[in-house]
Amino acid sequence: MQILVKANPSQKAHFAALPFAANATIFWHDQDPDKQVDAYFDLCYEEEGPCFSWVHHQPIFVNALTASSDSLPENTIRINGWDGFLERKIWELGNDHPNHRAKAQKVLENLQQEFIWVPNEPGLVAARVIAMIINEAYFAFGDGVSSKVDMDTAMKLGTNYPFGPFEWAEKIGLPKILSLLQALEKNNARYQPAPEMIRELTEQLKKPIS
Repeated sequence: MQILVKANPSQKAHFAALPFAANATIFWHDQDPDKQVDAYFDLCYEEEGPCFSWVHHQPIFVNALTASSDSLPENTIRINGWDGFLERKIWELGNDHPNHRAKAQKVLENLQQEFIWVPNEPGLVAARVIAMIINEAYFAFGDGVSSKVDMDTAMKLGTNYPFGPFEWAEKIGLPKILSLLQALEKNNARYQPAPEMIRELTEQLKKPIS
């Protein structure tokens, strides 16, 4: 199985450490594969736009949580490439076209990667839920309900989640959370971003890069 991957340095490290890496030959985007490629992974889609637009038959797995379904080519398989999600045992996949779903399924079965098909919508399932939890936590923090540390601790103790909402926000990155909420808000007002989240991100962007 030949796989061509576009990823940033952090994503490369996570991707190369995945269990299925032992079942495939992985080429990075700056390398020239010596055989026909069976599948493509574009983990930088949201930041840099589509990379493999010339590919029409093989499946392209893209980290595209904010894109609308009709903006993605038919052979595009939506996955969650956020930090902490690629490493999950089971991947969520989104695609509305049976023939391309079958091709993607064959690739992942050959790689022995577990997966589940979910509605092909922005955020898929887990990212949408996590973004909503983070957003509600920012509403509560903005209202002075509790401190970030206390809310993180309460969530981990009460739900057995590996991270609290603010720990998730730091791990994933507020820009990604906000972009997803804004995409979801277009169809449902309950995803309106918390003012405190917007304020905090604005302050972060003002800080000079050291």
